[in-house]
Amino acid sequence: FSLFRYLGTGQSLASLHYAFLVGKSTASVIIRETCVAIWDALHAAVMAQPHKEQWKEIADVFQQTCQFPNCAGAIDGKHIRIKKPVRSGSQYYNYKKYFSFVLFAMCDANYSFRYIDVGSYGSRSDSAVFAHSDFGKMLQDKALDLPEHTALPGTTSPAMPFVFVGDEAFALGENLMRPYSSRGLSLARRVFNYRLTRAHRVVECAFGILANKWRFLHTPIHLKLETAISAVKAACVLHNFVRARDGYNFEDSLTHSLHSHRPSVVRGHRQGAAVREQFTAYFMSPHGALPWQLDAI
Repeated sequence: FSLFRYLGTGQSLASLHYAFLVGKSTASVIIRETCVAIWDALHAAVMAQPHKEQWKEIADVFQQTCQFPNCAGAIDGKHIRIKKPVRSGSQYYNYKKYFSFVLFAMCDANYSFRYIDVGSYGSRSDSAVFAHSDFGKMLQDKALDLPEHTALPGTTSPAMPFVFVGDEAFALGENLMRPYSSRGLSLARRVFNYRLTRAHRVVECAFGILANKWRFLHTPIHLKLETAISAVKAACVLHNFVRARDGYNFEDSLTHSLHSHRPSVVRGHRQGAAVREQFTAYFMSPHGALPWQLDAI
Protein backbone atom coordinates (compact mmCIF):
# COMPACT_ATOMS: atom_id res chain seq x y z
CA PHE A 1 0.00 0.00 0.00
CA SER A 2 2.88 2.39 0.72
CA LEU A 3 4.04 2.13 -2.92
CA PHE A 4 0.65 3.04 -4.39
CA ARG A 5 0.22 5.82 -1.84
CA TYR A 6 3.53 7.24 -3.03
CA LEU A 7 2.90 6.79 -6.77
CA GLY A 8 -0.69 8.06 -6.54
CA THR A 9 -0.08 11.10 -4.34
CA GLY A 10 3.63 11.92 -4.42
CA GLN A 11 3.79 12.01 -0.64
CA SER A 12 7.23 12.30 0.88
CA LEU A 13 9.03 9.41 2.55
CA ALA A 14 8.47 11.22 5.84
CA SER A 15 4.70 11.10 5.26
CA LEU A 16 4.89 7.38 4.46
CA HIS A 17 6.95 6.91 7.63
CA TYR A 18 4.15 8.36 9.78
CA ALA A 19 1.29 6.80 7.80
CA PHE A 20 2.64 3.22 7.78
CA LEU A 21 5.04 3.31 10.75
CA VAL A 22 8.03 2.25 8.68
CA GLY A 23 11.43 3.91 8.51
CA LYS A 24 12.26 6.21 5.61
CA SER A 25 15.01 3.90 4.37
CA THR A 26 12.64 0.93 4.63
CA ALA A 27 9.97 2.79 2.66
CA SER A 28 12.55 3.61 -0.03
CA VAL A 29 13.57 -0.06 -0.27
CA ILE A 30 9.91 -1.12 -0.50
CA ILE A 31 9.29 1.36 -3.32
CA ARG A 32 12.37 0.26 -5.26
CA GLU A 33 11.83 -3.50 -4.93
CA THR A 34 8.10 -3.33 -5.64
CA CYS A 35 8.58 -1.12 -8.69
CA VAL A 36 11.17 -3.52 -10.11
CA ALA A 37 8.79 -6.43 -9.49
CA ILE A 38 5.90 -4.60 -11.22
CA TRP A 39 8.07 -3.84 -14.26
CA ASP A 40 9.29 -7.45 -14.47
CA ALA A 41 5.75 -8.83 -14.14
CA LEU A 42 3.93 -6.49 -16.54
CA HIS A 43 6.44 -5.33 -19.12
CA ALA A 44 6.16 -8.32 -21.46
CA ALA A 45 2.37 -8.40 -21.13
CA VAL A 46 1.48 -4.72 -21.65
CA MET A 47 4.48 -3.24 -23.49
CA ALA A 48 5.78 -5.96 -25.79
CA GLN A 49 7.30 -4.87 -29.10
CA PRO A 50 4.62 -5.01 -31.80
CA HIS A 51 4.97 -7.41 -34.70
CA LYS A 52 4.04 -6.67 -38.31
CA GLU A 53 0.30 -7.27 -37.98
CA GLN A 54 0.12 -5.24 -34.77
CA TRP A 55 1.88 -2.32 -36.47
CA LYS A 56 -0.86 -2.42 -39.12
CA GLU A 57 -3.54 -2.39 -36.40
CA ILE A 58 -1.87 0.61 -34.73
CA ALA A 59 -1.76 2.43 -38.09
CA ASP A 60 -5.46 1.66 -38.71
CA VAL A 61 -6.40 3.34 -35.41
CA PHE A 62 -4.27 6.39 -36.22
CA GLN A 63 -6.05 6.67 -39.55
CA GLN A 64 -9.49 6.35 -37.93
CA THR A 65 -8.89 8.77 -35.05
CA CYS A 66 -6.25 11.19 -36.37
CA GLN A 67 -6.61 10.80 -40.15
CA PHE A 68 -2.88 10.25 -40.58
CA PRO A 69 -2.32 7.09 -42.70
CA ASN A 70 0.63 4.71 -42.36
CA CYS A 71 1.40 6.11 -38.89
CA ALA A 72 2.89 3.52 -36.55
CA GLY A 73 3.27 5.72 -33.47
CA ALA A 74 3.94 9.13 -31.96
CA ILE A 75 7.22 9.88 -30.15
CA ASP A 76 8.29 12.51 -27.65
CA GLY A 77 10.47 13.08 -24.61
CA LYS A 78 9.62 14.61 -21.23
CA HIS A 79 11.67 15.82 -18.30
CA ILE A 80 11.13 14.04 -14.96
CA ARG A 81 12.14 16.42 -12.16
CA ILE A 82 14.50 14.92 -9.57
CA LYS A 83 16.86 15.98 -6.81
CA LYS A 84 20.48 16.35 -7.91
CA PRO A 85 22.09 12.89 -8.15
CA VAL A 86 25.27 12.42 -6.16
CA ARG A 87 28.46 13.36 -8.05
CA SER A 88 26.57 13.96 -11.30
CA GLY A 89 27.91 17.43 -12.07
CA SER A 90 25.69 19.18 -14.60
CA GLN A 91 24.74 16.09 -16.59
CA TYR A 92 21.16 16.08 -15.28
CA TYR A 93 20.80 19.88 -15.26
CA ASN A 94 18.46 20.89 -18.09
CA TYR A 95 17.80 24.10 -19.97
CA LYS A 96 14.85 24.90 -17.67
CA LYS A 97 17.42 25.15 -14.86
CA TYR A 98 16.46 22.17 -12.73
CA PHE A 99 17.69 18.59 -12.45
CA SER A 100 15.89 15.91 -14.41
CA PHE A 101 16.19 12.73 -16.39
CA VAL A 102 14.31 12.04 -19.61
CA LEU A 103 11.32 9.80 -20.22
CA PHE A 104 11.31 9.08 -23.97
CA ALA A 105 8.20 7.30 -25.21
CA MET A 106 6.49 6.01 -28.31
CA CYS A 107 2.75 5.55 -28.00
CA ASP A 108 -0.17 4.37 -30.13
CA ALA A 109 -3.42 6.18 -30.88
CA ASN A 110 -5.05 4.55 -27.84
CA TYR A 111 -2.66 6.48 -25.57
CA SER A 112 -0.74 3.36 -24.54
CA PHE A 113 3.05 3.36 -24.40
CA ARG A 114 4.57 0.86 -26.82
CA TYR A 115 8.17 1.70 -25.96
CA ILE A 116 9.89 3.76 -23.26
CA ASP A 117 13.47 4.75 -22.50
CA VAL A 118 13.94 6.14 -18.98
CA GLY A 119 16.95 7.75 -17.34
CA SER A 120 18.90 9.69 -19.98
CA TYR A 121 20.60 12.88 -18.81
CA GLY A 122 18.30 15.89 -18.59
CA SER A 123 20.90 17.93 -20.45
CA ARG A 124 20.46 15.79 -23.59
CA SER A 125 18.22 16.77 -26.49
CA ASP A 126 15.30 14.62 -27.67
CA SER A 127 17.18 13.74 -30.84
CA ALA A 128 20.23 12.54 -28.85
CA VAL A 129 18.08 10.47 -26.48
CA PHE A 130 16.26 8.96 -29.46
CA ALA A 131 19.47 8.18 -31.35
CA HIS A 132 20.99 6.37 -28.35
CA SER A 133 17.83 4.45 -27.44
CA ASP A 134 17.23 0.84 -28.46
CA PHE A 135 14.15 1.99 -30.36
CA GLY A 136 16.10 4.57 -32.35
CA LYS A 137 18.83 2.05 -33.19
CA MET A 138 16.27 -0.57 -34.27
CA LEU A 139 14.49 1.98 -36.48
CA GLN A 140 17.80 2.97 -38.03
CA ASP A 141 18.72 -0.70 -38.62
CA LYS A 142 15.24 -1.58 -40.03
CA ALA A 143 14.79 -4.08 -37.18
CA LEU A 144 11.29 -3.08 -35.95
CA ASP A 145 9.43 -5.51 -38.26
CA LEU A 146 7.41 -2.68 -39.80
CA PRO A 147 5.01 -3.65 -42.61
CA GLU A 148 6.02 -3.35 -46.24
CA HIS A 149 5.46 -0.03 -47.99
CA THR A 150 1.76 0.51 -48.68
CA ALA A 151 -0.10 2.99 -50.88
CA LEU A 152 -2.09 5.62 -48.99
CA PRO A 153 -5.89 5.19 -48.76
CA GLY A 154 -7.65 5.90 -52.05
CA THR A 155 -4.45 5.65 -54.11
CA THR A 156 -2.57 2.89 -55.87
CA SER A 157 0.88 4.52 -55.92
CA PRO A 158 3.42 5.37 -54.72
CA ALA A 159 3.94 2.77 -52.00
CA MET A 160 4.67 4.71 -48.81
CA PRO A 161 6.62 3.60 -45.72
CA PHE A 162 5.10 3.35 -42.26
CA VAL A 163 6.26 6.31 -40.20
CA PHE A 164 6.48 7.66 -36.67
CA VAL A 165 5.55 11.28 -35.99
CA GLY A 166 7.62 13.58 -33.81
CA ASP A 167 8.05 17.29 -33.20
CA GLU A 168 10.77 19.59 -34.52
CA ALA A 169 13.30 18.18 -32.02
CA PHE A 170 13.69 15.02 -34.13
CA ALA A 171 15.57 14.52 -37.38
CA LEU A 172 13.55 13.84 -40.50
CA GLY A 173 13.92 10.31 -41.87
CA GLU A 174 12.24 7.82 -44.17
CA ASN A 175 10.31 6.41 -41.18
CA LEU A 176 10.23 9.56 -39.05
CA MET A 177 8.16 12.63 -39.90
CA ARG A 178 8.61 16.05 -38.29
CA PRO A 179 6.94 19.42 -39.04
CA TYR A 180 8.23 21.85 -41.62
CA SER A 181 10.04 24.89 -40.27
CA SER A 182 7.43 27.51 -39.44
CA ARG A 183 8.88 30.29 -41.59
CA GLY A 184 7.28 31.21 -44.92
CA LEU A 185 5.26 28.03 -45.32
CA SER A 186 3.03 27.33 -48.29
CA LEU A 187 -0.58 26.38 -47.71
CA ALA A 188 0.16 22.71 -48.38
CA ARG A 189 2.99 22.65 -45.83
CA ARG A 190 0.84 24.38 -43.21
CA VAL A 191 -1.78 21.68 -43.77
CA PHE A 192 0.87 18.99 -43.36
CA ASN A 193 2.00 20.52 -40.07
CA TYR A 194 -1.60 20.59 -38.85
CA ARG A 195 -2.19 16.96 -39.80
CA LEU A 196 1.06 15.83 -38.20
CA THR A 197 0.28 17.77 -35.01
CA ARG A 198 -3.11 16.04 -34.76
CA ALA A 199 -1.36 12.67 -34.82
CA HIS A 200 1.51 13.72 -32.55
CA ARG A 201 -0.77 15.09 -29.81
CA VAL A 202 -1.68 11.55 -28.71
CA VAL A 203 1.70 11.17 -27.02
CA GLU A 204 1.14 14.49 -25.23
CA CYS A 205 -2.23 13.18 -24.05
CA ALA A 206 -0.59 9.93 -22.92
CA PHE A 207 1.88 11.90 -20.79
CA GLY A 208 -1.05 13.87 -19.35
CA ILE A 209 -2.95 10.73 -18.39
CA LEU A 210 0.21 9.24 -16.87
CA ALA A 211 0.99 12.29 -14.72
CA ASN A 212 -2.59 12.80 -13.54
CA LYS A 213 -3.01 9.14 -12.59
CA TRP A 214 0.38 8.83 -10.88
CA ARG A 215 0.75 12.20 -9.19
CA PHE A 216 4.28 11.68 -7.85
CA LEU A 217 5.24 12.94 -11.33
CA HIS A 218 3.81 16.39 -10.46
CA THR A 219 6.58 17.07 -7.92
CA PRO A 220 10.37 16.54 -7.79
CA ILE A 221 11.18 12.90 -7.02
CA HIS A 222 13.20 12.72 -3.80
CA LEU A 223 14.51 9.20 -4.27
CA LYS A 224 17.84 7.77 -5.32
CA LEU A 225 18.28 7.96 -9.09
CA GLU A 226 17.95 4.22 -9.66
CA THR A 227 14.78 4.09 -7.53
CA ALA A 228 13.29 7.10 -9.33
CA ILE A 229 13.91 5.46 -12.71
CA SER A 230 12.28 2.23 -11.49
CA ALA A 231 9.26 4.19 -10.20
CA VAL A 232 8.74 5.89 -13.57
CA LYS A 233 9.05 2.58 -15.44
CA ALA A 234 6.54 0.98 -13.07
CA ALA A 235 4.13 3.90 -13.55
CA CYS A 236 4.33 3.48 -17.34
CA VAL A 237 3.44 -0.22 -17.33
CA LEU A 238 0.72 0.42 -14.74
CA HIS A 239 -0.58 3.16 -17.07
CA ASN A 240 -0.90 0.59 -19.86
CA PHE A 241 -2.49 -1.94 -17.53
CA VAL A 242 -5.09 0.56 -16.29
CA ARG A 243 -5.73 1.83 -19.84
CA ALA A 244 -6.52 -1.70 -20.99
CA ARG A 245 -8.77 -2.28 -17.98
CA ASP A 246 -10.60 1.03 -17.60
CA GLY A 247 -10.47 2.69 -21.01
CA TYR A 248 -9.74 6.37 -21.58
CA ASN A 249 -11.18 9.53 -20.05
CA PHE A 250 -10.31 12.65 -22.06
CA GLU A 251 -10.37 14.90 -18.98
CA ASP A 252 -7.36 13.05 -17.60
CA SER A 253 -5.15 14.37 -20.39
CA LEU A 254 -5.91 18.07 -20.23
CA THR A 255 -3.09 19.08 -17.88
CA HIS A 256 0.20 17.62 -16.77
CA SER A 257 3.46 18.83 -15.26
CA LEU A 258 5.92 16.94 -17.43
CA HIS A 259 8.03 19.43 -19.33
CA SER A 260 8.94 19.04 -22.99
CA HIS A 261 12.44 19.23 -24.30
CA ARG A 262 13.62 22.40 -25.96
CA PRO A 263 13.74 21.81 -29.74
CA SER A 264 17.25 21.51 -31.13
CA VAL A 265 18.45 22.04 -34.66
CA VAL A 266 18.63 18.67 -36.40
CA ARG A 267 18.90 17.79 -40.06
CA GLY A 268 17.03 15.18 -42.02
CA HIS A 269 18.01 13.43 -45.23
CA ARG A 270 16.70 13.49 -48.76
CA GLN A 271 14.72 10.27 -48.55
CA GLY A 272 12.81 11.55 -45.52
CA ALA A 273 12.17 14.86 -47.29
CA ALA A 274 10.74 12.99 -50.31
CA VAL A 275 8.40 10.96 -48.08
CA ARG A 276 7.23 14.13 -46.33
CA GLU A 277 6.52 15.80 -49.67
CA GLN A 278 4.42 12.80 -50.71
CA PHE A 279 2.35 13.08 -47.52
CA THR A 280 2.04 16.83 -48.09
CA ALA A 281 0.66 16.31 -51.60
CA TYR A 282 -1.69 13.57 -50.40
CA PHE A 283 -3.19 15.77 -47.65
CA MET A 284 -4.12 18.32 -50.33
CA SER A 285 -5.58 15.73 -52.72
CA PRO A 286 -9.27 14.72 -52.92
CA HIS A 287 -8.43 11.34 -51.34
CA GLY A 288 -6.47 12.74 -48.38
CA ALA A 289 -7.90 16.19 -47.59
CA LEU A 290 -10.16 16.79 -44.57
CA PRO A 291 -13.19 19.09 -44.95
CA TRP A 292 -12.10 21.30 -42.02
CA GLN A 293 -8.32 21.38 -42.45
CA LEU A 294 -8.15 24.77 -44.17
CA ASP A 295 -10.29 26.35 -41.44
CA ALA A 296 -8.09 24.80 -38.75
CA ILE A 297 -4.86 26.39 -39.94
